[in-house]
Amino acid sequence: MSRAVNLVLGFLTGAVLGAALGLLLAPASGRQLREEAREYVEEVRREVEEAAQKRREELELQLAHLRGEIRSE
Repeated sequence: MSRAVNLVLGFLTGAVLGAALGLLLAPASGRQLREEAREYVEEVRREVEEAAQKRREELELQLAHLRGEIRSE
């Protein structure tokens, strides 16, 4: 696998483990805990979408180079 894929997988694994530990160890009410978990999941979702979009743009550029649509200097 490429380094970028490994980086994203590592990030997601760390995020899931961190969230799980945080939920287990946090001294908070159920309602507050659910709200914090929802916000965290939304933040991770946005970050993953941004990383995926960036990677898609990189791959589209590489494909254009391979097709000869863009000439390198």
